[in-house]
Amino acid sequence: MAEMTTRSRIERRPIAANEASLEPVLQIDNAGAFEIIVPYTSPKVTAQVVERAAALSAGLNVILKIVAVYVVPYPAELRWPAAMEQHLTLRLAELAEHTNLPVRTQIVLSRDRSEGFRQVLRPGSAVLLGSSRRFWRTREEKLARSLTRQGHQVSLIRFD
Repeated sequence: MAEMTTRSRIERRPIAANEASLEPVLQIDNAGAFEIIVPYTSPKVTAQVVERAAALSAGLNVILKIVAVYVVPYPAELRWPAAMEQHLTLRLAELAEHTNLPVRTQIVLSRDRSEGFRQVLRPGSAVLLGSSRRFWRTREEKLARSLTRQGHQVSLIRFD
């Protein structure tokens, strides 16, 4: 990644005043922003991850994307229970309010948790995931391992 940045800086050259275009330039919001995916696991752990993401990205052009995957078991119909959709929407909105970073939220309906994240994540996405310290492997650690195998850049933060 540093090589690409260096290469693009070297190839750039200043534009002379007579070469510059006077056409208005289209401004795109959050152009060039780095997107960090934060999977919603539990209210407490996800809030801690959002706080840590804000601290780590201070001064950078970062957008947080909080993703919640609601898993529907196979015998049930693949549709949203109304109460669950409202509950998750409110939880994600509360998390978004507690940070100064721009936040996008997304709720996914899926049969399998890892498949739900696979639908949302672009190849090579940066994922910031939190977990409690345990002697056994937590489901967050299993998710981190699964996402890493799929080619994503995963950082796992362990909280006490």
